[in-house]
Amino acid sequence: MDNSFLYLRRLGIDTYQEPVVYMREDCDVCRSEGFSSQNRVRVRCGDRHIIATVHMVRSELLHHDEAGLSEAAWQLLGASEREKAWFSHPAPVESMSYVRGKLYGTPFSEDAARAVIGDIRDGRYSDIQLAAYVAASADCLLDTREVIAITRAMVDSGRRFDWGRTPVMDKHCVGGVPGNRTTLIVVPIVAAAGLLIPKTSSRAITSPAGTADTMETLAPVGLSFEHMRTVVEGEGGCIVWGGSVSLSPTDDIVIRVERALDLDSEGQLVASVISKKVAAGATHVLIDLPIGPTAKVRHAGMAARLAAQLVDTGAALGLDVRVQKSDGTQPVGRGIGPALEAVDVLAVLRRESQAPQDLRDRSLRIAGALLEMGGLAVAGDGMAKAAALLDSGAAWQKFHAICEAQGGFREPPRAQQTHTVLAERAGVVAHVNMRSLARAAKLAGAPADKAAGIEMHVRLGQEVERAQPLFTMHADTTGEMNYALEFLKAHPETLSIEDPVR
Repeated sequence: MDNSFLYLRRLGIDTYQEPVVYMREDCDVCRSEGFSSQNRVRVRCGDRHIIATVHMVRSELLHHDEAGLSEAAWQLLGASEREKAWFSHPAPVESMSYVRGKLYGTPFSEDAARAVIGDIRDGRYSDIQLAAYVAASADCLLDTREVIAITRAMVDSGRRFDWGRTPVMDKHCVGGVPGNRTTLIVVPIVAAAGLLIPKTSSRAITSPAGTADTMETLAPVGLSFEHMRTVVEGEGGCIVWGGSVSLSPTDDIVIRVERALDLDSEGQLVASVISKKVAAGATHVLIDLPIGPTAKVRHAGMAARLAAQLVDTGAALGLDVRVQKSDGTQPVGRGIGPALEAVDVLAVLRRESQAPQDLRDRSLRIAGALLEMGGLAVAGDGMAKAAALLDSGAAWQKFHAICEAQGGFREPPRAQQTHTVLAERAGVVAHVNMRSLARAAKLAGAPADKAAGIEMHVRLGQEVERAQPLFTMHADTTGEMNYALEFLKAHPETLSIEDPVR
């Protein structure tokens, strides 16, 4: 009988979703198996198992017959306190040879992409190995053929909806523009028109809020596959976190590492977007592509390259993808951060007089294009039809119904502390650095603290007086507020005021 087991303990340590097992280096299991820190280890409880990274303990935190699990490992394994677990070396991750090859210039083949994505899905890559994959895919290192191969592998790695009808609409914004939360307005407009729009969204990668983060301040987004189907069949649309329904499970694993590295890959972005659309059962997709000097897409050349990859990859997987370019020179709406962006969304849906006009107009352009793609409006008339659905209250009623179906509507939270930054001189707002604004909002606590972020009071080209409010910081703690304000003080170019041109 094999007695080389240890009793499990839940240590409550947050390891940023990476499964970690803590073991005493002098315990019998470590000594017999030759484990050391950063080794990958297979943890088995009955017929359940995970692969985790080993961290060694040299204190009395654990008894000799115990092993501790991080929160991520505990949840993945479905462990119980003092449950017996057995430990062994997992099989070598053979697909890492493809990642190393890519780092040295060998393109990913179909087989290589399938092997790499499959091992990532099965949890066989450590965060260090995932970082190597992200680095190998960064910038423009993936050509369209490689992107198509990775996208197919990502689709095959998870579940897939089949709605039994066509068209099925979807949309995506490439990002990099704070406050561009059009999805929460577009989905209810399109659904109210009678089209199907099952929208899955990501959490923030390098921004202070992703669509799923913002929606989560208004309704639950962590739906199961079956719950999402019920919502869409009942209401015609949904806005859920893609990670909860396992439509493209490797995507959220990769996003977690991209977030830690503050790194976005063009090719991985395309694979992420298209794989989720295919898995959601979409047939027609509109991509919003904001272009600006501090947006994710900085110039026309990059926009053309990215648009071509999105269209070509979509076509290879059976999607009708169209790209709509938009202004990416300043934030959309007033809020930057989950709850503050949700406030803007509600103002538009509720037809409030002070609702941000730019968010309304951008949402109507996207919704109108989708209505035209879906055959409910002729070319040029879609935006007017979308506006009618919004102005009649039909979109707000549909959004509220979607929220209730997903688990219940709620008002967004408010931060405990605010601080308004004033103009130090009179002039014209000449430049907005959205990357710096996003960084400040993240330092204030967003997106983890849903109410944290920045509320903008001015826009590009606007004349301001000395001591006029420029923006208000929102935070839940004094420390986070100070971090954000110190960053802004050190980066005065975040919002530049210059003399007006006479």
